[in-house]
Amino acid sequence: MQYMISVIDDGTGITSPAVDDAIDVFNDRLRDEGYWVFAGGLAVPGTATVIDNRGEDALVTDGPFLESKEYLAGFWVIEAPDLDVALALAAEGSRSCHRKVEVRPFQ
Repeated sequence: MQYMISVIDDGTGITSPAVDDAIDVFNDRLRDEGYWVFAGGLAVPGTATVIDNRGEDALVTDGPFLESKEYLAGFWVIEAPDLDVALALAAEGSRSCHRKVEVRPFQ
């Protein structure tokens, strides 16, 4: 089953070369052990554009969907045999990136 591990940043500025190195080590482990599907980091929320095309015309708005102290900073998509394995990997991911993470299965 595939799971998304979302990285939640609270804006405290905790990124460092050591954190980047720990993330690289974690990513290598995911690849080496066959859990890796895809991952990526995201730009800060101020770079976002929201598009709502539910009406007659598309409404395009600069900035994030909602204002919040926490935001989605990146994610991993993994393939894991069950939720317990996904949660264990997410705990390691949280430690490596020094941020909270959220785990959700794909439908």
